[in-house]
Amino acid sequence: MSTLIEARQQKAGWRLATFVTLLAAGFLTAGARLGYLQIERHDYYAELARKQHHREITLNPPRGTLFDAAGRELAVSAPADSIYADPQAIENPAAVAEALAPILGLPRAELVERLTASNQFAWLARQVDESVAAKVKELQLPGIHWREESRRFYPYGELAAHVLGFVGTDFHGLAGIEAQYEKVVAGHIGQRIVLRDANGQLAVAPGLASDAARPGRDLHLTLDGALQHMAERELAAAIRKFNAASGSVVLLDPTTGAVKAMASWPTFDPNRFGAYTDREERWRNRVVADAFEPGSVFKVVVAAAALEENLIDPSDIIDCEMGKMLVQGVAIRDYKPFGLLTFREVISKSSNIGTIKVQRRIGDERFYQQMLAYGFGAKSHIDLPGENPGILRPVEDWPPRTGAYAAFGQGISVTAIQLAAAFGAIANGGMLMEPYLVEAIGSGAERRSVGQPRAVRRVMSPATARQLGRLLEAVVAEGTAKRVQIEGYRMAGKTGTAQKAVAGGYSPTDHIAVFAGYGPSRDARLVAAVVIDRPRGNIHGGAVAAPVFAAIARQALVALAVPPDMKVDMKVDIKVDKAEAGG
Repeated sequence: MSTLIEARQQKAGWRLATFVTLLAAGFLTAGARLGYLQIERHDYYAELARKQHHREITLNPPRGTLFDAAGRELAVSAPADSIYADPQAIENPAAVAEALAPILGLPRAELVERLTASNQFAWLARQVDESVAAKVKELQLPGIHWREESRRFYPYGELAAHVLGFVGTDFHGLAGIEAQYEKVVAGHIGQRIVLRDANGQLAVAPGLASDAARPGRDLHLTLDGALQHMAERELAAAIRKFNAASGSVVLLDPTTGAVKAMASWPTFDPNRFGAYTDREERWRNRVVADAFEPGSVFKVVVAAAALEENLIDPSDIIDCEMGKMLVQGVAIRDYKPFGLLTFREVISKSSNIGTIKVQRRIGDERFYQQMLAYGFGAKSHIDLPGENPGILRPVEDWPPRTGAYAAFGQGISVTAIQLAAAFGAIANGGMLMEPYLVEAIGSGAERRSVGQPRAVRRVMSPATARQLGRLLEAVVAEGTAKRVQIEGYRMAGKTGTAQKAVAGGYSPTDHIAVFAGYGPSRDARLVAAVVIDRPRGNIHGGAVAAPVFAAIARQALVALAVPPDMKVDMKVDIKVDKAEAGG
């Protein structure tokens, strides 16, 4: 009996010992695990807890204001609410989506997808109108919050849209000046730590880390809003009148290179830049991005080279062979037959044959070097993105007849900004100036000038510039640009009408009408290039593009208080027949 009792006692003792051992092992394991979590994994779980109660908010600063030369605000930043959700705090996503869809103008299914996301933050709508934000706030929906951000606003709508560009919802400039000067205008993004309460609401707490956002710096542009409006209005009128596909105008100050106006059509409203089906066409700044064959307007380069090298005198006689000439077996024609013409008349009447004969005196190499000197085939380095350098092949790669074709603007391509800068060199006495748009950065005591006029190079002597200027005056007074005549003012310029280059040759129906010029011709205040792409009906530069400049210049000379430079009124005769409107 005693043996049985002893056996039972031993068994109970073994069970107790086993229990105590297991209990001790459990405590040791739990202690080790707790020590591991508290010591080894402390930082991980502390950060996890912090994220559950803290949130880092990005503070987007207001962008700098863009001003025109007269101090008009062309682009400003204004406060706007953005709506976001905490999906983890939303019990009935379908009901919330049903309530918000008509207010935010978003599909219900899209909202449900955002409201059921696995994270704790989802944007619903950025930078909404004040009325939209008010309606959302009135609903007081759990898990739906709003945050004040900065919204870009363009007070004048379409005015200078291609120059200013636009800003995306991520506050980055996507085009124009907004993109080119992003680092200057954008400012410094800030960060703020906020607390999340039991209901998921966010609140600022004292003592939490915060890095304040710093506003961007202002930009003061060379654009004159009044001239810009004139340029856009007259360009649009010409596009409508001639049912053209597109067009561009640029006005420069010839003495500095400062851009006074820059217009492209079709255009857009940067306040709703994404609301267009043909957005790529509308967004493109054609003044800098579109390269085209210039046609007869390019004859000024031949004239400049010949005059500079003393290879021709304006009174020299040239046989234009009654409108037809063979160049290495290929017939080249004038738009009407001319016989003997002075060089002055070759330019004013825009004879291809007369110009080719002068180009032969210059030679391909010198002609090519003159084109390079004027900046053709290279970017002007204007402070805008997306500039096209045009096409000018090295002279050693020229096929036969390239020099002859280039003499009247075929086989090369240029941009409107290049043309305006080149004519600016004629207007200012021979100096090619770099075009620019930003005059100064900052405001008040921190304002500093950055747009100092920069001379690229001298392309001709002042004497040559004066001679060439007189030839261009004759183009307006008696040649293909009669529609540029403005009573009381001497004006100068050259027209061009080019067949539009297409794959494999030239279109038989599509043309580009061009005018480049300046005024008053002997003390120029404005130089311009006008390009009208694919006009219908009348296609000639003298009839289509030249009147655009005349209409702008008439208003601009008054606005700029430029006194007439002719004592005797000029008789304005704009009844130009179709033949004279060539070039």
